[in-house]
Amino acid sequence: MRILRVALPVPLPGLFDYTHDRKQPAPEPGSRVVVPFGRRRLVGVVLEVAGSSELPESRLKSVHQVLDGPCLDRHLLELLQWCARYYCHPVGEVVSMALPGLLRRTGRRSPATESWYALTESGHQASLDRAPRQDSIRAVLQEGPASRKTLVDRVDGAASAIARMLEKGLVCRAEPPPRQLPSRVAGPELNTDQRHALAAILQARNHYQGLLLAGVTGSGKTEVYLQAARRALDRGRQVLLLLPEIGLTPQLVRRIEARLGEQAWTYHSGLNDSERLATWLNAASGKARVIVGTRSAVFMPLPEPGLFVIDEEHDGSFKQQDGPRYSGRDVAVMRANMLGIPIVLGSATPSLESLHNARLGRYRHLKLPERAGTARMARWRMLDLRGKEKLEGGLSPRVLQTIDSHLEKGGQVLIFRNRRGYAPVLLCTACGWQADCHQCSAHMTWHHKAGRLVCHHCGHTQRVPTACPDCGDPNLRGRGVGTERLEEVLGQRFPDYPVYRVDRDSMRGRDSFESLLETVRKGEACLLAGTQMLAKGHHLPGVTLAVVIDADQALFSADFRAPERLGQLLIQVSGRAGRGDREGEFVLQTLHPEHPWLKDLARNDYPAFAERLLEERKTADLPPYSALAMLRAEASRPETAQAFLDRALESTDPPEGIELAGPFPSVLARRAGQYRFQVWIQARERNRMTGFLQQFTSQLRALKSPRNCRWHVEVDPLSL
Repeated sequence: MRILRVALPVPLPGLFDYTHDRKQPAPEPGSRVVVPFGRRRLVGVVLEVAGSSELPESRLKSVHQVLDGPCLDRHLLELLQWCARYYCHPVGEVVSMALPGLLRRTGRRSPATESWYALTESGHQASLDRAPRQDSIRAVLQEGPASRKTLVDRVDGAASAIARMLEKGLVCRAEPPPRQLPSRVAGPELNTDQRHALAAILQARNHYQGLLLAGVTGSGKTEVYLQAARRALDRGRQVLLLLPEIGLTPQLVRRIEARLGEQAWTYHSGLNDSERLATWLNAASGKARVIVGTRSAVFMPLPEPGLFVIDEEHDGSFKQQDGPRYSGRDVAVMRANMLGIPIVLGSATPSLESLHNARLGRYRHLKLPERAGTARMARWRMLDLRGKEKLEGGLSPRVLQTIDSHLEKGGQVLIFRNRRGYAPVLLCTACGWQADCHQCSAHMTWHHKAGRLVCHHCGHTQRVPTACPDCGDPNLRGRGVGTERLEEVLGQRFPDYPVYRVDRDSMRGRDSFESLLETVRKGEACLLAGTQMLAKGHHLPGVTLAVVIDADQALFSADFRAPERLGQLLIQVSGRAGRGDREGEFVLQTLHPEHPWLKDLARNDYPAFAERLLEERKTADLPPYSALAMLRAEASRPETAQAFLDRALESTDPPEGIELAGPFPSVLARRAGQYRFQVWIQARERNRMTGFLQQFTSQLRALKSPRNCRWHVEVDPLSL
C-alpha cells in the first residue's frame, strides 16, 4: 500500500493520509492532487510518500486525481513547513497560500491569454459601408495586429462586430507581437559609499549573507540594487525584489527594464488570477529572470535564485494581517539562508529589529549617509502650535504662508495627513452626541462628498443624519481634519493651483495612482494632500516642501512600537522634498517641539533616534531584546472570549524563561461586533519561544472553545 501524505487548505493541523494505486507512478512531493474530504473534493499538495499509515486501512480514502508534477520544489516545501511551525499555523493553509489562486482549484494550469486579431486579405478588400463598426475595426487593424482589449476600448460594440468578422473571414486570430524592451544601458557612476555597498553584495554572491543597506532618502539605494541585479543576471541567476506597496511597482518596473534590458515580471494583488499565474509559471520555468512583487511573491518558485532585495524593509505592509500571519521580510531572510544566497534589506529608516541584527553581526551594516548627485537633505522646521493662532483645515497661518511661497516659486507641495475622509468625528454641538460605530469601539469617519459615515475598522457605512439622533438639533459638526477636508481647504486657499488628493478613496482605479504620479512628475506647481500612499519611496523631484500635520498622538500611544513608526514616517515624508535640483523644506506642526525624539529627527539623525529607542526597549526588555507573541480571541460576548483565554492560561504550565500575562482587552476592544482580548507571551530566547508555542497551540486545539469564539496566535506582532 502506498500512502500519500497531503497538505490540505483546511484549518486543521498536520497532514492527511490517502492511498494511491501502486500501478501508477508515485507523484513526487510538491505535486497537486485532488482528494475527497468529507463531502467535498479539495486540491492538496503531496508533502510525503510513505509505505504505511498510522490509521487503519479501512479509514483511508484514495486519491481521486493527480493533477501535475511538482509545482513546489524541495526548498519551497521546506520553507513552507518552517513557516507553519514558526507562525503556529496549519501547514495545509500555509502551503495553499503559496500557490496562485488558479492552482488552488481543479481547473486549468495555464493562464488565459488575450486574443489578438489581424486583417485577412478579404478584410482589406471588403466593402463595409453598411457596417460602420466593422469598418472602424478595420481602420484600427490596418495599423497592425491589435488585442481584443484595444479594439473594445477604441470601437463601441466591438465585441459582437469581431465575432461577425471572424465568421466572414475578414479577420483572423494573430500572435501578439514580441514585447520590445530597451537595450541595457549603463547607469550613473556610483559614489564611494555606493561602490562599497555594491562590492559587499558581490562578495556574498555565492553564499548567504544578510546586508542591511541603510541610506538616507535619495541616497541611491535603488541604483545599488540595479547594479547588483545586473551582475546576478550576468551569472544566469534570477532576482527577486519585494516592495511594501503596489503603488511603488510601476516606477521600479520601468526603471529595471530601461536599465537592465530585461522584462520585470510583477506579482501582487492588483493583478487578476491569470496574470498572477503567468508570472508564477514563468518564474518556475526560469523564463522570468527579474520578479518584482509584494510580500506574497516571497513564495515564488525560482529554479536559479541569485539575489533577494527587500526595499523599505521597515514597512509594516510586509506583515500579513490575517490567515498565516507571516512577515514577508523575515520569510525572505530565512529563504535566502536556506538557498545560500545574499539578501539586501534597504531602508532610509531601518527597523529596530534589523539594526539590532546588524549590531549582533547577523547582518552586515552598509551605509549611504549622503544623497546621490547634487540633491541635499530637506531643511527641517518644527512649528510650535501652543500659541493662540487659529488653524485653517489643520494648517497654521505660518504653514499656509510657507506653502504660498513655494508655489509662487514653481515648487510642488506635499501635505501629509494619515486620515482619509472629511473629519474623523461627527458630533452634535448641543448635547455632545458623537457618531460611533455600533459594531466597533471607534468613531465613524464623515465622508462629506459621499454623504456617508464610514467605519474604517469594519467597513460599516450609513447615511449622515440630518439632525442629532439624541436631541434633534440640526447643528452637526465635524471635528478633526481628514484628507477630503484638507483638499477642500487647499482648493479654496490656493485656487490657481491644482490640488490632488491621494488616498484609497480617490485612487480606486487600477492605474489611477500611477497616472497621477506621471502628471505630478511633469513638474508643474501643484499641491498633493494624502495619506501613507504618498510617503513610501516615490521619487517626485518637483516637490520642494513637505508638511506633516497632527502626528503628536504617536508620542503617547499605548503601543510601544508607535514611536518607531512615527520616526520612520516623518523621515520618509521629509525625504520626498528636495530630491531634484531645488532645495527642499520639511515642516512639522507639533505641540511638543521640545520632545527628545523629535529633536533627534529634526537633525535628520535617524540613527540617534533609533539608538534612543533601542536603549528604551532594552531597559523594558521589549523586542528586539526579547521574543513576543500574542494569543488573541474574539467573540460576540466579551465574557466568552475572556473565559476561553482564562482556560488557556490554566491549561499550561510555562517553562522557565516564558512569561504570560493577561488576558487584556485589545486597544480596539470591539471590532465588527466581536469583543477582542489577548494574552501577552514573552521570552528572552526565540528558540525557547518557538518550542513553547508548538506545545501551547496543541493544547489550545484540544480545548473545546465555544462555536462563536475564534482564536489565533500571532508571532512577532507589529501592532498591539
